[in-house]
Amino acid sequence: MPVTVAAYLRACEASDCEQGEKNFSTMRGVFIVHSLSQAKAAVSAAAAHNSAVTLLSGPGAAAYAGAGWFAAVIRMAQESQADAAVVGILDCGSRADLVQAAFRQGLTQVVFRGDVRLLRPLRDIARQQGGTILRRRPAACDLRHAADPEAACRAWLVRSAHLKKRRPSAIQSPAARGKKKRGR
Repeated sequence: MPVTVAAYLRACEASDCEQGEKNFSTMRGVFIVHSLSQAKAAVSAAAAHNSAVTLLSGPGAAAYAGAGWFAAVIRMAQESQADAAVVGILDCGSRADLVQAAFRQGLTQVVFRGDVRLLRPLRDIARQQGGTILRRRPAACDLRHAADPEAACRAWLVRSAHLKKRRPSAIQSPAARGKKKRGR
């Protein structure tokens, strides 16, 4: 059932959009996409805000959708906005073979939550391919139930940009106060 943008943002805030953290600055520009239309919407919204965008697959998507499908989605989404900076992260779950398949498809970032003993050889492969292996999914906003994914992305980017701005501290740091003069 589609939801409104406002309801979507409230739900993202309540669930902290994936990681259970109240750190909105880390969520900026990272969206979980489940289709090409959602990926294009995220890239379009990010391009309108002159912001980079990271497209994160659904949990374990490498197993059910495949590395080839996700690589094609990333490529086609980037082609829809030629000037946009797009990064894709494929969640491979605990399967090392899917990590290797992702690198063969040209993806540079994957999530691998499998056996730690496999991590060293996988990181060696990643280094040779110019890739990165993440142990946890980054904080992200899921577009699965957004009625208008592009509007949801725009609203999320605007809202998180405002939350990211630092507010001045009520307590000044010693450097801001200057050195105390000691009158001897």
